[in-house]
Parts: sequence; structure tokens; C-alpha cells
Amino acid sequence: MKDESSETSKTGGRYRIEALAKGLDVLRLFDETVTSLKLREICDRTGIPMATAFRVVATLEEGGYLERLPDGSIRPGVAVLLLGSAALRGSSLAQLSEQPLRHLAEETGETVNLGVLVGDQVLYLARLRNSDLVTANIQVGSTLPAAYTSMGKLLLAYLPDEELTATLANHDFTMNAGPNAAPSLDELRERLAAIRAQGYSLQDQEVAAGLRSVSVPVFGRGTRPAAAINIAVASSRHDVGSLRGSLLEQLRATAEDISRLLRAT
Repeated sequence: MKDESSETSKTGGRYRIEALAKGLDVLRLFDETVTSLKLREICDRTGIPMATAFRVVATLEEGGYLERLPDGSIRPGVAVLLLGSAALRGSSLAQLSEQPLRHLAEETGETVNLGVLVGDQVLYLARLRNSDLVTANIQVGSTLPAAYTSMGKLLLAYLPDEELTATLANHDFTMNAGPNAAPSLDELRERLAAIRAQGYSLQDQEVAAGLRSVSVPVFGRGTRPAAAINIAVASSRHDVGSLRGSLLEQLRATAEDISRLLRAT
């Protein structure tokens, strides 16, 4: 009997590897609304037998492409996000944003970031860092919980309530949060409503003590933001009021420049 991992399809493409195709079928199950699944659900949705699905999931989990939650559910792992970030860094979004963001960083002397929403995480696509900002080791391809970051909250604010609930279904509001982070989904919903109304998002030591940021949306041709950009500062040098002043004005001007470039492509 041939080993399934090396078997090629006789009915599909000449060089099709069935085991690899099954792994890709599993990864394709996850999107903005399907953030985790049980193994039985994976079998039902793909038609893959339980024993085979178990081996496929175990292989992807070993490589970091899937991870298992305490309740046994399975969701995409960090390795998937890193693969996505590599593609996105070469996308028109990252490329078109580079010069406007560099100008903003030089003009303000502060750290600026570009991010997109991937599940319940913000994926950093661009980061121009001020050496004075003391942060965790955040770089292009890094992710942070969307519920705590200015970019994440900004992007979450544009989701319909049902989609928001599904996106944050597995988020633990008691873990890895700064002192001012929302302690529950209900509290976060109130903050998101204010963000949507005002068109910008503030983060005041919600990611970690000593860090603040302000974020605004970047739009393409759709009604939802294509991404968000922010200015991140040390709380010792900027209070919340200063983030609502000239820094916000400069940030909005940059977002409009990037949006205009996106709409033109």
C-alpha cells in the first residue's frame, strides 16, 4: 500500500499531492468569521475521514500552522500569519504606504505602524520605530491582540456585532493586557461604539504600561477599512490630549494620502 503522504492523485492534476491538498483544504476553512473549529467540524466541512484529519491537523500543529485551544478547538497558528505577512508586505497596500509612513515618521519623530486585522489579532505590515520608544519586540510580521491595540480596536469597530462576537469568541480578557484594557466584551463594545462615532482610536496603556497610541483607518474602494495606521508614543512624553491634537491631524492626512493611492490602483 502506498503511503498517503506521498500519493499523487490519478484524477486531479498530474503532480497533485493529496496529503498536501488536504492540509490546504483544512487551512482554507478559517476566515474572518470562522476562527476556530473542532476536529469533527473539520471532517464534516472537508469530507476528510477522521483518522486522516487527525494526522493532517497534527502535522500542521507541529509546524505552527494550527494551534489547539484548551477546549480542544483548533485555530490558525502564528506560522500562518507569518506566511500571510510575507505576501502582504509585497502587496500594493504595503508598497503604497511606505513613503507616506516614512514622511509621517520623519515629521513627527515618533513610531508609526500599519496593520490589518487577522482573526482576533493585528498583524503588523509596516513599522518605523523611534529608538526612544521602549516596547516589546514588535516588528513586521508580529501580531498583538486586537482588543488592546489602537489599530485593532479601530478595525474591530467597523465589524457588525455578530462578526465581532465570532472574532473575539476565543479572546481571554484576563490575559496579556495592560492596566487600562477592557476587562470584558461588553466594555469593549462600548469603547468600539465611541471609536466608530469619532473616526479614530486611542490606546492608553491597554497594551502595556507606559505606551499610548492613536490610530485612524485607511480605506480602499470598500466601505470597511483596508488597514489602520497609528502613531505610538511613550506615556512619559505624551498625554492623551496631545494624541488628539496635531499628531491626530498629521495621522489623518497620511491616511488620506494612502487611501487616495489605494483607490487609484
